[in-house]
Amino acid sequence: MSDLQEQLAYLRRRIATINKKYAAPKPKAAAAAAPPPVTPHFPFNEVETSLGRHFETEKLYERHRRHGSIGIADLEDLSDDLLEPISNGQIRGVPASKWCFLDTETTGLAGGSGTYAFLIGVGRITAEGFRVRQFFMREYGEEPSLLSAVDAHLREFQVMITYNGITYDQPLLETRYRMVRQRPPFASLEHLDLLFGARRLWNLRFDSCRLVDLENQILGVERQGDLPGELIPYVYFEYLRNQEISRLLPIFHHNAVDILTLACLTAIVPRAFYSPELAQFAHGAEMVGLARWWLRAEQYDNALSLFRQAVDRGLPDDLLFRTLWDIAALEKKLGRHDAAVAILADLAGSRNPRRAAALIELAKHYEHRERNYVLALEMTRSAIDIEPCESLERRAARLQKRLSAPKIPRLI
Repeated sequence: MSDLQEQLAYLRRRIATINKKYAAPKPKAAAAAAPPPVTPHFPFNEVETSLGRHFETEKLYERHRRHGSIGIADLEDLSDDLLEPISNGQIRGVPASKWCFLDTETTGLAGGSGTYAFLIGVGRITAEGFRVRQFFMREYGEEPSLLSAVDAHLREFQVMITYNGITYDQPLLETRYRMVRQRPPFASLEHLDLLFGARRLWNLRFDSCRLVDLENQILGVERQGDLPGELIPYVYFEYLRNQEISRLLPIFHHNAVDILTLACLTAIVPRAFYSPELAQFAHGAEMVGLARWWLRAEQYDNALSLFRQAVDRGLPDDLLFRTLWDIAALEKKLGRHDAAVAILADLAGSRNPRRAAALIELAKHYEHRERNYVLALEMTRSAIDIEPCESLERRAARLQKRLSAPKIPRLI
């Protein structure tokens, strides 16, 4: 054996001796831990159906309680025809006890066939207060049982109210029902998506019309320790891995409060469409939003009244000028040309985005209705100074030619 080989062998023995000296003892194999129980200290009850099992719970918000500015007892007094105007006449004469308020918590925000609704909450108005029943699946295999129970529960109602449910919740649930070969339960329910009415009222006032933002801005509720909606799928996936169901309690609370907020906003939003004169508007922008809805419905007198009230209430400049333009257009449509000219003159007399358009409308009025070609030409030239274009140049040339033409005396 060469010297090099002897040195390598010696080093290997030294290394082996050192490794043996400092090697940690092998831990004893731990016994397999049993999965933690899921029922103790947990408010859900296990429900068995013909299709399996799932969890359910029901929470009562008593009549004497309040959710911000709305009392729970106030919900019971909502009139049967409150939802008729906001639903364009689709929902008529349905008592509040037959309305349900639905919201889901899902495994993803994008939807699609791979997204599950693991928690479905349904609220209702009762004589005792506002009740929220929640249907929860502990694992994917419990979905058929959960959906079957939701179907049976929804048969008690005639109207379903959601927030963005037409775009998200209902299509997602319809997909889940078809995936488990069950018939979706929504054909027998009139669906009111409150998001559209809320946007109509508050899109001009607030940067966001998310449910949680309106809960704070309109109801005056400040949630404490709430779980953000974008984190809910991750918390549920974590539960599927470790079965620590107590970590899901913030999700159940989030879902129940969302449904309660939806019900309380239903006491505010449809009332503005049902009886604008009784609605308690806090800002002129809300009146403008509702007026535009009346305008689309061709209820011109109602729209004009709200537009004028909004101007009197006070509006930011950009919204004020647009509203004055809408008032002028309505007055013209209703044949009140003098009132329209007065508004257009106000717009033409100050710097604003509608100034050139107002000058053009005034030029048309003076040319075609009053045959005052001097004023029409003056308004046209003022519009050219602000927004020059070929059509205005042609109008000015035509008016100038008309004014330059010799007048032929009339024969008596």
